[in-house]
Amino acid sequence: MGGHVGSRKTASVAVKMALTESREEEKHLQKVYAQEGIKTAAVDYGGEFITSVKKIVERAVVAAKREGVIRDTHSDEGAVAGAAREALTQIMPKAVGLNVGGKIGIAHQNDHITVAVFFGIGLLHLDEVSIGLGHRAVSS
Repeated sequence: MGGHVGSRKTASVAVKMALTESREEEKHLQKVYAQEGIKTAAVDYGGEFITSVKKIVERAVVAAKREGVIRDTHSDEGAVAGAAREALTQIMPKAVGLNVGGKIGIAHQNDHITVAVFFGIGLLHLDEVSIGLGHRAVSS
């Protein structure tokens, strides 16, 4: 059960970070979670989905490194990149060929790294929203 609690907690925190509506809210939550031993980052994104996948993954990795969520190692970078790709795969069926805009949330505690993507998906004036979630285990 122990491992389950960690991945559930980082998933919850990553989603909350992805749902923040301002830089101030992001910074506030970062402080709150840091006190619980959870490192977090969030980064905005917008663009055409298919051409953006690589950029979104890169942005997640850069943000995680900048905020000290991960170490500057291949395994940590790979974990964030893999989790980000997994999260994007989940929203792909709704987003292919359309513009997306929203936020990426990242949370890391002990050996759990979770990436959440919360995107609005543009289709004329009918906006769809979607959340994707990816998790990786890393050695702490």
